[in-house]
Amino acid sequence: MRLYAQTPARRNRQVLGDLIAAALVAAAVWFALAVRETIMLLAEPGRKVESAGDSLAAGLGNAGDAAGGVPLVGGLLEKPLRSAADAGSGFADAGQSLQDTVGRVADLTTVALIVVPVAAVLLLWLPWRLRWIRRGVTVRRLLDAPGGADLLALRALTGPPGDLAAVPVPAGGLADAWRRGDQRVISDLSRVALDRAGLRP
Repeated sequence: MRLYAQTPARRNRQVLGDLIAAALVAAAVWFALAVRETIMLLAEPGRKVESAGDSLAAGLGNAGDAAGGVPLVGGLLEKPLRSAADAGSGFADAGQSLQDTVGRVADLTTVALIVVPVAAVLLLWLPWRLRWIRRGVTVRRLLDAPGGADLLALRALTGPPGDLAAVPVPAGGLADAWRRGDQRVISDLSRVALDRAGLRP
């Protein structure tokens, strides 16, 4: 199975098409990752709130421990300090929740920004490439089969007339020569069919 044509002009178009498709996919991935980085900046306040909440909870927890050791009023002082430490932990949890939400939004956005353009590129590029590969295999198989050159010659005759300009026309015309089994004409016409497919004899 041949992935690229043998004729330079068609091969160059195929390589260019492949490079454009690869560049578009790479650009889509780069853009999606850049957008993700931008969205993740929104998680910075959440990190600050989490850090501040953890620090507040730790400080108030330590203060509650210290207050618990004060004679007579230690229990009274410790209880509000523990409640305040719990509130600080709540702030930290809220900050973590914000970061998680921003991360999920960033991930979903990244996936969407990669999948949609890549799918569009593949839908436009892949059928074109697969169609040529299938046609190349068919033409090559046809050429190798018994009587394949005759069929390729017929294919050339039924194609665009402009492709036949380089074929010498014998008396009676190309179609008549093909019907008579003129091997030179059949060879010339099959070469035209191969050229049209981007293949060499």
